[in-house]
Parts: sequence; structure tokens; C-alpha cells
Amino acid sequence: MSQKINPNEPSSTTTGTNTSSADTGTSSATSTGLSTTGGGASSGAGTATATATGLASQAQQYKQKVTDAAVQAKEFVTDKASVVGEKFQDLRAKDLGQVAEEAKEYARQKPGQALLISAAAGFVIGLLLRGSKRR
Repeated sequence: MSQKINPNEPSSTTTGTNTSSADTGTSSATSTGLSTTGGGASSGAGTATATATGLASQAQQYKQKVTDAAVQAKEFVTDKASVVGEKFQDLRAKDLGQVAEEAKEYARQKPGQALLISAAAGFVIGLLLRGSKRR
């Protein structure tokens, strides 16, 4: 229900029947419902309430999205941490000579990947060592 408000004439908003006299600028409401007379102040309050309700709804949606993302991140980290823990336990159980033999065999089978992995590991170690000297 959209109604233009003329600031020179009083307005009436009702939920029932509205009878208006155009020549005198007055309006009378014959209704059993809500009747508000004014210059549009209630319309502004209604708009503010609707805006606040919309913002609250949108904030609730964002909260749910963030909560879902946090749950997914937690599950991902938990899964990866368990995999790393298992690999660490496997390395603890192996003999150092056996690990060296497996690394040599891997390097023979996939020399390109072995070279990239060793270069990346060296780069990370270099960053860590250089960063500790600056402190």
C-alpha cells in the first residue's frame, strides 16, 4: 500500500474503510482497525523497522555462513593433522637407513619431483634460518 503524502494536507492511514473530503483537507476514518493521523512519521518508523529487520536477517545469514565455514575448516585441519600424525608415527617406526633408501628409490623413479621437493624444502629452510637471524 503505497501512498503519496502531501505535507500541506493531513493524512490518514487505516486498515479499514477511509472516507476523505477533498475540498476541506480533512479526512475521517470509519474503521474498526488502526488509525494513524500525521505527516508521515509512522511511515518513516516503519521503514526504519523494516530496514533493521532486513539487516538483522542478513547478519544472521552471514553468521550462519561463517559458522559453516569455520566447521568445515576445523574438519579439514583435523583430517590433515591426523594424516600428518600418522606419517610422523610411520617415520618414527622406521630406521634412518631405511628412510634414506626409500628417498633414493623415489629420486630414481621420479627425478623431477625429487628435485622440486628438495628445492622447495631448501627454500623454506633458508627462509626460516634467515628470519631467525633478523630477530
